[in-house]
Amino acid sequence: MSRLRCEDNRLIWQQGQETLWIEPWNLDGIRVRANLAGRILDQEGALLAEQAPQTALIAIDAQGARLQNGRIAANITAAGQISFYDVETDRLLLAEELGSVARPAARTFRSRGGGTYELVDRFAAQEDERFYGLGQHQHGRLDQKGCVIDLVQRNTEISIPFLVSSRGYGFLWNNPAVGRVELAANGTCWVAEATAQLDYVVVASASYAGILTRYADLTGYPPALPEWALGFWQSKLRYRTQAELLGVAREYHRRGLRLAVIVIDFFHWTHMGDWRFDAVDWPDPAAMVTELEAMGTKLMVSVWPSVNPESVNFTEMSDRGFLVNTERGVPAHSVFLDVDSPAAVYLAYFDPTNPAARNFVWEQLRRNYFAHGIRAWWLDACEPEIKPQDHDNLRYFLGNGAQVGCLYPLRYQQMFADGMHEEGESEVVLLTRSAWAGSQRYGTVVWSGDIPSTFSSLQRQVRAGLNMAMSGIPWWTTDIGGFQGGDIRDPAFRELMIRWFQYAVFCPIFRLHGYREPGLGHLETGAGNEVWSFGDEAYAILRDLLSLRERLRPYLAEQMNIAHEQGIPPMRPLFFDFGADPHCASVEDQFMLGTDLLVAPVLSQGARSRTLYLPQGVTWLRPDTGEAFPGGSSITVEAPLEVVPYFVRSSSALLSFAPP
Repeated sequence: MSRLRCEDNRLIWQQGQETLWIEPWNLDGIRVRANLAGRILDQEGALLAEQAPQTALIAIDAQGARLQNGRIAANITAAGQISFYDVETDRLLLAEELGSVARPAARTFRSRGGGTYELVDRFAAQEDERFYGLGQHQHGRLDQKGCVIDLVQRNTEISIPFLVSSRGYGFLWNNPAVGRVELAANGTCWVAEATAQLDYVVVASASYAGILTRYADLTGYPPALPEWALGFWQSKLRYRTQAELLGVAREYHRRGLRLAVIVIDFFHWTHMGDWRFDAVDWPDPAAMVTELEAMGTKLMVSVWPSVNPESVNFTEMSDRGFLVNTERGVPAHSVFLDVDSPAAVYLAYFDPTNPAARNFVWEQLRRNYFAHGIRAWWLDACEPEIKPQDHDNLRYFLGNGAQVGCLYPLRYQQMFADGMHEEGESEVVLLTRSAWAGSQRYGTVVWSGDIPSTFSSLQRQVRAGLNMAMSGIPWWTTDIGGFQGGDIRDPAFRELMIRWFQYAVFCPIFRLHGYREPGLGHLETGAGNEVWSFGDEAYAILRDLLSLRERLRPYLAEQMNIAHEQGIPPMRPLFFDFGADPHCASVEDQFMLGTDLLVAPVLSQGARSRTLYLPQGVTWLRPDTGEAFPGGSSITVEAPLEVVPYFVRSSSALLSFAPP
């Protein structure tokens, strides 16, 4: 039998035990799968169940074969090496490494037993290639060429295995296994620690916007963001009682400050895994929701996937196989505090990869939260956060943790989206600490996790947020001021809070959260974290920023509708809109909000001016001063504490956002 043949609109290559399938996938995309089983395996991934059917152009000769789907083509040699080309420019996009004596194959399968393998696929390096996306990471870089990125979910580190290349392609590693990707100068290497099958999709486009639209075709478009979610979200660690939370909301209302969302954080429950309010501290949730709605404020409630052995649901969930199990040792996954526990508790996690477990947990949420009027959810600790991080010791409904562990947040988010839709709700907003490829289709707002309260952390969030945008996640935010630390009496922290607020007012989601000093312990609350908590000078500035956000909302709504319809994120790097300007590729501390608004936040302590770059081909106007600047140059502008530099295209209507 020939190594290469065509069957059912696919190219098939076979040598020894390895079989490889290449086929068209949606518009301008090609999917590649390979395994040692001799047949395509049904393996969990990020792709939508349905795709737009495409008819490939396939040619086979003695040297190899070629499959073309729209703009992209894949060539495969008789020896099995694959390369991808942009048909319209005939440009090489990426290619597997050529075999050699030292490394005989680009694709290698090393048995781990049980029908799984450590899988490696190596691609050749291309000169001057830049890499974006891959989720959210705290390494502080926008271009990730030269980085090794762990494909694993951790607090502040989010694995979305979708890479965008400056060469004009997107690459989706369609595999939820724990692993890594090495973006080295001498080659790119994708590794899955335990899997049965290679599976990836490559898409091509002439623009970054086109790549992200093609990615949304593959994994889903975000829903329309509700208008209320564009406003200001108030949160802290933590509001202990219904009376305390309502007091804060009433104070915002009294001051004439529009509050879109207020959040009930953890320990409002009886035990982790009960998924219900403590009736002593939260005696009438329905009345609380009603009063907040009358003030124009939505109530969001934190829900954790942890289950305490003391929970009323623990025994039933354990008996019915609804908890993540362990391959060895006791079935405990994390150690943390809980309400009324004299010491740390050994907690289990429920298993969202099990459809029956999802149904069971949603029923608790429906009865104990949804029935009181709760419609917005905070999915904290949804990586999940395991200790120790031995993923191979976890056993899910779908398989071993090393094989499917990155899938956890996606299936957890699916539970909420499915449950809300079954109840007739069209609006789904989920604030989550983790995500995977496709999370955007479930109404997921990702935030950057438990980051420190420092200027260096603020600088990292700018890059992290832009890479999340390039990962197909348009709804993103941070804890304004950082989560860990920050003495509200300290002038240095007050400066940080102002500068972070100035950055966040232009983020897709505008949210204040954090555990402030002087703290009183996690079971208590920490210091104040409302806009009036940081002194009179800071309050005056933050109040003006709240007003600016309100004026931005119509423009933001337009950008969110574009994200919904085209998969294009509202916040993105300069090169996204100005690819013809070579200088934009080196700018990592500025960003575009939509096509018309450029933001250059102040990111250093003590800075009262800011040097920035304005892309060429546009005249830029500064709304607060009315000054005009030609594009294609670097400028230095004054930025006293109350000022954040931002600019609009001269042809834009955004000048109306200037202070009244």
